[in-house]
Amino acid sequence: MIRRVYGVFQRYLARHLLLSRRGPVLRDASGAVIADVEQISLSANRIRVMCRSGLSELWLEDSLGFQTRLMPVAEATSGPEPRLAAAVSLHSGALRLMAPTQGAVSVDLPVPGRLRRRWAAACLVPGFAIALLRALPAIVQWSHNGDLSLRPKIRKALGLTLDPQVAQIDKTLFDPAEVAAGIAPDTRIAIVLPVFNAFALLPEVLDRIRRHTDLPWSLIIVEDASTDPRVRPWLRERVAKAQSGQITLIENQTNLGFIGSVNRGFAAARDKAGIIVLLNSDAFVPAGWASRIVAPIVTNPHVASVTPMSNDAEILTVPVICAPQPLKAGQGDAIDKVAAGFKPGACVQEIPTGVGFCMAISGRWLARVPGFDPVFGRGYAEEVDWCQKILALGGTHVALPGLFVEHRGGASFGTAEKQHLIATNNRVIGARHPRFPIVTETFILEDPLATPRLALAIAWAASRTQSRLPVYIAHSLGGGAEIWLRRKIASSVAAADPGAALVLRLGGKFRWRLELHLPGDASLISETDDLGLIAALLAPARCEFVYSCAVGDPDPVSLPTLLAGLKRDGDGMEILFHDFFPLSPSYTLLDADGRFRGAPLPGNTDPAHQTMRPGGKAATLDDWRGAWRQLLCVADSLTVFSEDSFAHVTTAWPEYAGKTRVVAHEMHTSVAAIGAPEIGRDVTVAVLGNLNFQKGIAFVAALAEAARGKPRVVVIGDSDPGYALPASLRVHGAYALADLPALARSYNIGAWLIPSIWPETFSYTTREALATGLPVFGFALGAQGEALKAHPNGHVVELGELDTTVRALLSRLRGVLGKAPEQRPASAN
Repeated sequence: MIRRVYGVFQRYLARHLLLSRRGPVLRDASGAVIADVEQISLSANRIRVMCRSGLSELWLEDSLGFQTRLMPVAEATSGPEPRLAAAVSLHSGALRLMAPTQGAVSVDLPVPGRLRRRWAAACLVPGFAIALLRALPAIVQWSHNGDLSLRPKIRKALGLTLDPQVAQIDKTLFDPAEVAAGIAPDTRIAIVLPVFNAFALLPEVLDRIRRHTDLPWSLIIVEDASTDPRVRPWLRERVAKAQSGQITLIENQTNLGFIGSVNRGFAAARDKAGIIVLLNSDAFVPAGWASRIVAPIVTNPHVASVTPMSNDAEILTVPVICAPQPLKAGQGDAIDKVAAGFKPGACVQEIPTGVGFCMAISGRWLARVPGFDPVFGRGYAEEVDWCQKILALGGTHVALPGLFVEHRGGASFGTAEKQHLIATNNRVIGARHPRFPIVTETFILEDPLATPRLALAIAWAASRTQSRLPVYIAHSLGGGAEIWLRRKIASSVAAADPGAALVLRLGGKFRWRLELHLPGDASLISETDDLGLIAALLAPARCEFVYSCAVGDPDPVSLPTLLAGLKRDGDGMEILFHDFFPLSPSYTLLDADGRFRGAPLPGNTDPAHQTMRPGGKAATLDDWRGAWRQLLCVADSLTVFSEDSFAHVTTAWPEYAGKTRVVAHEMHTSVAAIGAPEIGRDVTVAVLGNLNFQKGIAFVAALAEAARGKPRVVVIGDSDPGYALPASLRVHGAYALADLPALARSYNIGAWLIPSIWPETFSYTTREALATGLPVFGFALGAQGEALKAHPNGHVVELGELDTTVRALLSRLRGVLGKAPEQRPASAN
């Protein structure tokens, strides 16, 4: 038990231990500083060095002469020189920073020593003990019934995961029960449109006002002495052609700036309507916008202003809050079509401030604060100041998710001028309204508009792609399938089309978690137990559903029918076999005694291939296969990653052999070749990757006991804390592939072991181990066995009873290691 707790503590350290210090400067031969080491940090068994330098080349060199180049850090946006960084294994030993282009000058780097690391670990013990107590109920329940859905909860309680902000989907958004409160058809609005240049946009802006305004309207255009000589004559001509009195053109003799122009427009609008809409000359209103934007003011006398959602509207921006996003032609209308379908009045949310690009203002509240303060100069933050004054008087400001207005922000100002205005005026806001930044930051963190923002973001993603939007159906348990998924997400997001990806994740607090992944590592995430809400959110998109894995779902027998129901005409569906969950509740195909005897045939009564559904009803293997057949039936294709998997899948479902294809995974990272172990040191057999039952933890423990240090056995990865391991078995913990050469030197690794006892569908670790050139051992089954047989440095052992197999494996290991043809000379250390 103590070793199990210690194993969990090692994972806790890998997640929470962070040591950091400032490093030295690197000087050239003349003594001038050419690199400043800002930080040397230790986290997750890796040393990271970050520095600022104008040099094109900087390298880290370890005690054996291996070098790692420092690369630019993309997130560095400030400072006089670029920021560079590199990370190496903790086992790299002493490090120095080198500048080969400057006469090979170097400086030694102080890395955290053993005593400092142990002291830091000891300081984390109290926090770990508290976390362990918090996780104890779930641990006890998991140890009793083996419920996989508890594992994410245990990891979260122990602080081993870092969840992004997750919201619960607001079901009222799609509730059709409520009928919109009628807006009187004679409700009149006055639109104030300040204009300064932006001539190319004006025809469409005015045409949209004319075509799309569904209430009686008048328009006050305030032309602010544009420097473009085309603007004023064109506006005069447009006004002359308009219906008499509907458009008023105010011409400033000198440039008054945005605020001066708006205030002239407000003064002219007061006698024309009880509701004034401030509209920028780069805002493009959609069909039926007016009746929607005035509704909160008409129905609630306390509402002073209403602002719609937009692609550039600060806290009301879609898809990502406070991150402006330009739109392609037609996108704005497509997104608004989704917004217009929201339940009227749903998710109307009080906000700290309106946004002046398109803001409906109640005349009664405008009368109390009649205009914007000229202290804000040419503009920016003036509406914030006005809104804070209104709040102090008892008025409120609301966001309207049911309207989306495209905004081509900053058309009237240059980018540099805009940034200067924002910085200057924000200082004024901070001085006048000190609570505003805090309230706004809280709004951003909590995002009460999460559901409509996600819905409109999906509409944004759907409207920008010519193809189907990928929707990956995944579990919450991590592992190889999650690594594959992250790569697919990154690929989809980085591509010009689709530029986004969705994940429908199972096994969390709620049954369904919908994630929208976007450029810049942005994501929007919401959860629900109602699949109907998921379907409503996905409605704007043509989807390419890709089933990856559903292990951990609370009712896998009902799941296939539900997933099949998501597919509509025009959607695609692909089933991937990252494991064998569609074949059996035992997704590894292991029987109840932990042995693999082939894919179970119909009628198999082994307990591992049966399950209990919620409510206590038993489901046989035939029940299971019948349920999953419904999903496979509607799928366009089934994809396996090895010939071995193809055999198992087509044995279970021969009728789908025609649409089952074998596609091996791509290896996305290169692995350095590793030489033979050093003479004069004990040789180590290393297990590459994390260990649990199906990964062969029992065989590894038995091997370490039987070997008695000849050879030594080490796990490069983590081990399941539910298993007691012998003291002779070292568990290294987290690693990166780039660390393997350093780890091979540190542990004197002479061979790799891939001890999985189930027929893996594909094995990245097997191929990574083979790529090092060292001998690789494993069992003759699954994709791992296929790979070992196909390479000259692969060695397979038949999997049988534990003791017999361990003896055979140990004999083969000693035989191969004893006749290694090449050996490295011992290092100077």
